[in-house]
Amino acid sequence: MPRTRRPLLLAALVVPALMLAACASDAPAAPAPTAAATTAGWEPVTVDNCGTRVTFDAPPQRVVAIKSSTTEMLLALGLSDVLVGTAFADGPVPERWAADVADVPVLSEKVPGPEAVLEAEPDLVYAGWESNLSADGAGERETLAGLGIATYVSPSACKAPGYQPDPLTFDDVLDEIREVGEIFGVPDAAADVVAEQQATLDAIEPVEGVTAVWWSSGTDTPYVGAGIGAPQMLLQTAGLTNVFADVHDTWTSVGWEQVVAADPDVLVLVDSAWNSAQKKKDYLAAHPAASQLTAVREQRYAVVPFAASEAGVRNAQAAADLADAVRALGTTTED
Repeated sequence: MPRTRRPLLLAALVVPALMLAACASDAPAAPAPTAAATTAGWEPVTVDNCGTRVTFDAPPQRVVAIKSSTTEMLLALGLSDVLVGTAFADGPVPERWAADVADVPVLSEKVPGPEAVLEAEPDLVYAGWESNLSADGAGERETLAGLGIATYVSPSACKAPGYQPDPLTFDDVLDEIREVGEIFGVPDAAADVVAEQQATLDAIEPVEGVTAVWWSSGTDTPYVGAGIGAPQMLLQTAGLTNVFADVHDTWTSVGWEQVVAADPDVLVLVDSAWNSAQKKKDYLAAHPAASQLTAVREQRYAVVPFAASEAGVRNAQAAADLADAVRALGTTTED
């Protein structure tokens, strides 16, 4: 199928236009076939995505995925062939998918700019955060739609009232898997992934009687898991009591004096390339107040990869691993 190009002026640069073969709000076009579902028997799919209505007249064929959670969602559904670019990875993909993305271009270590996105000629930008789709990011949703590029944000990351999960639950995570499967025309693959996730959740043996602080980032002012986001969902599923569960937010900033006053049984450390779990341990050991925490003195740490700390296909296993890690520390009141 020939590609139609149109110019776009961005920061005084004329960027080559891209294939308008994708489906976007009120401006769909027919894509060329790839490994994704064919259009045979296809019925249009319309979703209300974080308050933006998006209609898909055919399964997306060329996708830019921003954040690990979106890339791994597509990989779990067997849709590696639709990826034409990834960006803002929170860490390496699990080994079972490494070969599937080995040849996929990495557009940016952080949020890609509009130029990088347009050069990939996507028909869909699948974003992990709403903020990824902004004038300072990959482009505003309305602007991209005008170019025939659909946008889809992980529903678990929606922020507007009525769209933000409150609180986030595994039902929300599983619903996203089903919705993405519907959009790409692979409902059977989505059902298989949901079944696998549910089996993992059903097998979890929650711990009992353990308090925890989820430390995601920050040093002088720690950024911790609060009461309605993915950290709370994972902690609760593992059976842990989140010290900051009463804060009505996904994450929140606190003072070390608050953490010290709570003296949690366990510290859950989020491991990332820019703020590794080991760096967190070193910081805690050297901090005048935090070093006095029982969890620090007794090395009661549980580590969660950053890519598993946001809503997505890694969450079920992360919750299971968290319960096992805490149980291995011997801090529970079980038995």
